[in-house]
Amino acid sequence: MKTILAALFFLLDKSQQNQEPKPKQIADNTDLKPSCPSCGSSHTIKNGSTHNGKPKRQCKDCGRQFVLNPHNHIVSSDVKLFIDKLLLERISLRGIARVTSVSFSWLQEYVNTKFRLIPEQVKVSAKSKGKLIIECDEMWSFVSSKKNKFYIWLAIDRDTREIIGCYIGDRTRSSARKLWASLPPVYRQCAVAYTDFWQAYCHVIPKNRHKAVGKETGQTNHIERLNNTFRQRISRLVRKSLSFSKNLENHIGAIWYFIHDYNSRIATV
Repeated sequence: MKTILAALFFLLDKSQQNQEPKPKQIADNTDLKPSCPSCGSSHTIKNGSTHNGKPKRQCKDCGRQFVLNPHNHIVSSDVKLFIDKLLLERISLRGIARVTSVSFSWLQEYVNTKFRLIPEQVKVSAKSKGKLIIECDEMWSFVSSKKNKFYIWLAIDRDTREIIGCYIGDRTRSSARKLWASLPPVYRQCAVAYTDFWQAYCHVIPKNRHKAVGKETGQTNHIERLNNTFRQRISRLVRKSLSFSKNLENHIGAIWYFIHDYNSRIATV
């Protein structure tokens, strides 16, 4: 009797197991490689990860690198204003990218566009004809290599400390002439200019209003101090630095961007 009951329970249990739905087999997609968004090829490989840890892939056919399920990050206007302020301080572009959490490629494009639109003409408060004293000097900088020198020619109003002229080029008479041409007309007509003994000034500034002096006289102290301010505030001008310019257009744009900010601060004092 016990044997018959055991056999019945066994058969009943077996029939219940047969009636239970079998779990669906989940397709193993691990072998399926993501296709390239450019050419559609599935011949892609792993290629490291982004700065925030998202895996990257590279297409072996067209070379395109891409991220799976990318999320576009929109940079807010507040962050852009913050970046504009950081560009006026001695900090590299990669440093700005780290501080603001924006991608370096986006930042580089933003800076390229911004510097391209900077006007290369000084904005100076109105001056009446009379006794005006200016100081002129030039300081060297470089782009890509120290052998590729570019001189920053500057002129300032001794009384107001405004930058009244600027030109970036070589150290020839032609560049000195372009510095003089960048000055507002009232300065070219009336101002007495103090410079060092670089011969280019003698051929450009009218002799009766040109004073070539040595540093020991103190007559060019203000322009010399301004040169130090430029090197302290603009990372591209630091003598020993990894933040040097690799593009001449951005080099010039960064300097003019600082000049406009400097003069606007002087005007509000």
